[in-house]
Amino acid sequence: MSPFPYRLVATDLDGTLLRADESVSDRTREALAAATAAGAAHIVVTGRAVPWTRHILDDLGYEGIAVCGQGAQVYHAGEHRLLTSLTLDRQLAGLALSKIEAEVGPVALAASRDGLEGEVLMGPGYQVQEGPLPYVPYEDPAELWAAPLTKLYLQHPTLTDDELTRTARETVGGLVDVVMAGPGIVEILPLGLSKATGLSLAARRLGVKAAETIAFGDMPNDIPMFGWAAHGVAMGNAHEELRAVADEVTTSNEEDGIAVVLERLLAG
Repeated sequence: MSPFPYRLVATDLDGTLLRADESVSDRTREALAAATAAGAAHIVVTGRAVPWTRHILDDLGYEGIAVCGQGAQVYHAGEHRLLTSLTLDRQLAGLALSKIEAEVGPVALAASRDGLEGEVLMGPGYQVQEGPLPYVPYEDPAELWAAPLTKLYLQHPTLTDDELTRTARETVGGLVDVVMAGPGIVEILPLGLSKATGLSLAARRLGVKAAETIAFGDMPNDIPMFGWAAHGVAMGNAHEELRAVADEVTTSNEEDGIAVVLERLLAG
C-alpha cells in the first residue's frame, strides 16, 4: 500500500458527511478511521454554529478541532471550548439588510447568536427545516439585534436561493459577504469570512498546510475551502457552482461519497 497522500481531511457536514437523516454511515466512519490511522487528521468544516454541531461531533467520538459557523468559530470538541470566534457587525448587517430589502422587498429573517450556547432566532415567516435543531422564535425585531451575532439567514417568498444570493451579493457585496449554504439557507456573514478562513486557522494549529489537505463539500459556501485546499472533492449531489471548481466529483452523501475517495487513496 502507498502512504496516504494527505495529512488533513476536511469534510463539510450537511449533504456531505451526513446523510439525509443526519447519520454517518458505518462505511464512511471506517474510511475516516483508516485515514486517521494512516496519519491524517479529520476536521469538520461546517456552516452550522457550535450549538447545532456539538451533538454530531459527540456522536462521532470527535475530540479534535472543528470549524463552525462558516469559519467564524474554531471549536475544540474534546475540551468543549471556543478557540476563536468572529462576530457580525450588527450596524453593518442592519445597513446591508435595508439595502437588500430595498432591492427585493421584505425577507424573512433568522439569526445565529455567538457563543457555545448561542441561540438561533427565527423570525415571522421564516421556514424552519424539519429536524431536531433547536431555535427560539421572536416577534420583536429588536430581539434580533440585542446580542452579538455570527450570521443572519435570509429567505424570500418568491426568489430562488440562487436568485436571492446573487441579488444580495450584487447589492451589498462591499459591506458583508453573502453565501448559499443549503436549500433555503442564504446567509449574511462578516466581510472576508469563509470556510477557508476558519480552516486555515485550524490547520495552522494542527501544523498542516493547504498543500497537504483534501476537502469534501456540496454547496457554494464550500468554494473558498476548495480554493484553499490542494484537492477539492464535490459530492454527487453537489450544487453546480461547486462541481464547476472541484478537482473531482464523487458519489452522493447517501452513497458514501467520502468513503469512495478515501478508500481509493488508502489503496494507493
